[in-house]
Formats: sequence, structure tokens, C-alpha cells
Amino acid sequence: MYFAALLARTENGWEASDTELDDVETLSDLTELARESSDDDTVIVFIEQEDAWFGIVRIEGEEDPRIYVSDAAAAARSSYGEILTREILGDDLDDLVDELESLDLDGTEDGEPPADDTDDDEETGVAAEAVPAAPVGDRLILADLGMPPADLMALESDALAEIADALGAAEVLEAVR
Repeated sequence: MYFAALLARTENGWEASDTELDDVETLSDLTELARESSDDDTVIVFIEQEDAWFGIVRIEGEEDPRIYVSDAAAAARSSYGEILTREILGDDLDDLVDELESLDLDGTEDGEPPADDTDDDEETGVAAEAVPAAPVGDRLILADLGMPPADLMALESDALAEIADALGAAEVLEAVR
């Protein structure tokens, strides 16, 4: 299950709103959703999947979005997380996926019987194997707003509350949750 929230910086401080990601299939869709939600320059999109990983997308005006993901391997196993990790890793991820697929490893190299993986999305599974189980993206994404990279990378559970607190948006976020 996902939780998504938007934090928009206005002249009067931060405004928070939760958002639905049902129509989001690409980073462009997510960026458009954020830009439509606020006329202001800075919008932070926060996506979290059951404390397994979180992602932050920062949109400022017409600039390209900046992205940070707390755990690339966990995120790559989910549809929204894969959108973010694929954008960050780009050709590197495609190269890693191609390399893994060319090895044609099916788990039987050590004599194990083949697993029944018929329910898994093959591309997402290979992509998840190819990415690091570590933070990826722009570690400075919130530095100018009050959260240094070391603090961002140390976040684990309830990351949104700590981010909102660092940005001075804790009270407005609490109204949305």
C-alpha cells in the first residue's frame, strides 16, 4: 500500500495535501500532477510504501524534477518505485538488466529446482535485482530547505514526519494524515 503527499511552499508557508497516484504511470504524469496541484514554485512529492522505501520528487517551476529514493532495490520492486529508480539510474539500469538477462540464471546452477515465479512481473524482478539496496538520487534534494544529506539518508520509518518537521511543515502535514 502506498501513501503519497504533496508539500507546496507558498508565500504563507507550506501547504500539505494527500494525493492519489491512480493515474500516474510515468514521471511526467507525477510531475504534471504536482504542477497542477500548486501554482507555487516548489512542490515536494513524497511517496512511501509500507515503510519499505520512500521517494521524494522535488519540482520547481519548469525545471527537471529532482529525485531521491531511500532504498533502490525495494523501490524497484514496486510500480511507482520503479518509475523513480529507472529515472535516476536510466541507461545504467537498462545495462544492468540486459547483463543479468544475458546470463540466463534461473536458480538451478547449484542444483536447486526451478522456482514457480509465474505471478511476478519479469521486468520488475530483473530490475530489482540490478539496483543497489541503498539510497539513490539527489542527496541534496532538501539541503537548502533544512534537511542535510546525512539526516535524509538516516531516515527509516516515519520519514515524512521527520522531513516535514525539518521543513517547518509538521503542523500542516498533521492535518492531512
